[in-house]
Amino acid sequence: MRPEDTYVAVARHRSYWDILVVAAALGVRNRIHFIARKGLLKAVPLVQPIIRAYSTVIDRDNFGLKDFRLMLDAVKRERLVFIFPEGTTRNRVDAKGGAVYFALAAGKRILPINIQAVGPYPPRYPFRFPRLTVSIGKPLDPSELETETAANRSERLHDMSERLMVRVDNA
Repeated sequence: MRPEDTYVAVARHRSYWDILVVAAALGVRNRIHFIARKGLLKAVPLVQPIIRAYSTVIDRDNFGLKDFRLMLDAVKRERLVFIFPEGTTRNRVDAKGGAVYFALAAGKRILPINIQAVGPYPPRYPFRFPRLTVSIGKPLDPSELETETAANRSERLHDMSERLMVRVDNA
């Protein structure tokens, strides 16, 4: 990545390991700013200082104007912001429209990232680690995800997010 490039990077979220995998794949020079849910601060207290240093923490369950402003400010301020559009590690969850919305609002391109695992992912105790391949797709302008069929803004963002996840899967 060139220093002048600014992105909203996205990937599917299958494990908490995804954060470390993406950070390693993009390199330490490309400081990544994550969007994290408030519950992580309680769930993993040992890494709380790291979460606070490298993330904007939002209340995903009670998302309000304060959280909206925090996210918008982070996306505009930071060069590389990482959002997991599904917002959870649970299977079969539709992507939310936030990544596309905030990329549009901040005038940033989207960087699709695909994490592929051969073996148990997330890793399983004791010492069963998968072979991982991280593919970084071609950056795209959010407008490339536009469609003419959406009736309203919510439907439009949902459709664009679904198209984005296809790009992630094909990265």
